[in-house]
Amino acid sequence: MNLSLPWLKQDTAPAAPVRGAVAVQRQPAAVTETRVAQRAAIWLSLLGVFVAVMLLLADKALAWLDQPVSEVSISGQIRHLDGQALATQLAQEIRAPLLSLDVRHLRDEALANPWIHMAEVRRQWPAAVHVAVAEQVPVARWGDRGLLNHQGDIFWPDLSAGYDYLPKLNGPAHETRAIIAQYHDLSVLFARAGLRLTGLTLESRGAWNLELDNGIQVVVGREQLMPRLRRFLSIYEAELSQVAAQIEQVDIRYTNGVAVRWRTEERQDDAG
Repeated sequence: MNLSLPWLKQDTAPAAPVRGAVAVQRQPAAVTETRVAQRAAIWLSLLGVFVAVMLLLADKALAWLDQPVSEVSISGQIRHLDGQALATQLAQEIRAPLLSLDVRHLRDEALANPWIHMAEVRRQWPAAVHVAVAEQVPVARWGDRGLLNHQGDIFWPDLSAGYDYLPKLNGPAHETRAIIAQYHDLSVLFARAGLRLTGLTLESRGAWNLELDNGIQVVVGREQLMPRLRRFLSIYEAELSQVAAQIEQVDIRYTNGVAVRWRTEERQDDAG
């Protein structure tokens, strides 16, 4: 007996095409790889052109930045320093174009000048070097050959121009700041008596000696500095001021008085 089940029959007829559908044909793998390679070659070519252009521009920029130095300029508040001479000296030390320049070497050369306290060297394009300097500010002479700046540093310029208007200080080199401070304090003390302190010396054993603007040298010693000087000023105002031109030295290392050394006639003439 044969049973017929119509819902189990398979429809073998070809399906009708769906309207609006597009048939897709797969391309071979070799064609895809060829196109990828072509695109990669194009991008590599463009990259190569870009790199070549950048290298060319870099060479031109480097050539512009690294030009030979044609000018050296100096700036700063200059009173004692010859700015033109300094610029000429530094120009002679330039051995390389601007970008390759040894700025530290130029700075060291500038600081070798005793009148320069600080220096800053800068490159200025297209082809210049600028040096900003801070000059030493002398506040006192140091011995017969040196000068002291406001920080107590000793420097040794050419003193041929003369700086006799500055007070003359002397002592151990490591005591410069203490000597300057002592000078300022004593200057105030003597100014009240109408006297000007022109010299101050600290001996290695700690004793103080000073010189006044009238040429009198005062031997103070190591102990009781201020009490001794106040006693000297009292005696000076009462008895010695009238004969100051005849006095060479006053030794105040005594408890109740002072010892006076008088000038000889020749020395009086020199003092006058």
